[in-house]
Amino acid sequence: MTNQLILKQLIIQLYIMKIKQNLPYYIVLALTFILLKYVYTQTETSDLKLLLEPTSKAVEFLTGRTYFFTSTQGYYFEELNVTINKSCSGFNFFTLSFVLFSTLTISYLKNNNQKVFSIILSLFGAYFLSILANSSRIYSSIILQEKLQLLTSLDASIIHESIGIINNLTFLIVAYYFTEKLLIKLHSNEILASS
Repeated sequence: MTNQLILKQLIIQLYIMKIKQNLPYYIVLALTFILLKYVYTQTETSDLKLLLEPTSKAVEFLTGRTYFFTSTQGYYFEELNVTINKSCSGFNFFTLSFVLFSTLTISYLKNNNQKVFSIILSLFGAYFLSILANSSRIYSSIILQEKLQLLTSLDASIIHESIGIINNLTFLIVAYYFTEKLLIKLHSNEILASS
């Protein structure tokens, strides 16, 4: 066997060992994800105030337009004719961000207490990222949707969905990139400190 092949096999074995070591955490995260998705199906707009209210306040700040809340309709911006409700809550982005942050941080940690703490921290990180991404998505839709409809023959719903996909994917990629960079740096510093 060549040295390169031995190195590849060693890397694969280390990767499998790391997955086995973290498997209980991954199972808990998968079950949590499924539970959160189920709970979401049972919610109404008024149940999602924790996500919707800060997003509405951010959109109010960015647009300079005020809103009012009704439990049946959601957060309505009359001047813009825009309603922020359950479908705009960013809950799916929140759950995806939570799983992303958790699995990423767990893979860099050895201590079980640190892993549990990282899951809790990931929950808060995902929440704040969701508010930021969701506010950005809604504001971008308000600004761009009408302009893009004039420039293209695309249906408003396609433009709206496209803006959301591009926005959320960008936020996820950027969050992943910088989180991993930070974890690599912290992991490298830990290795240097222990040697």
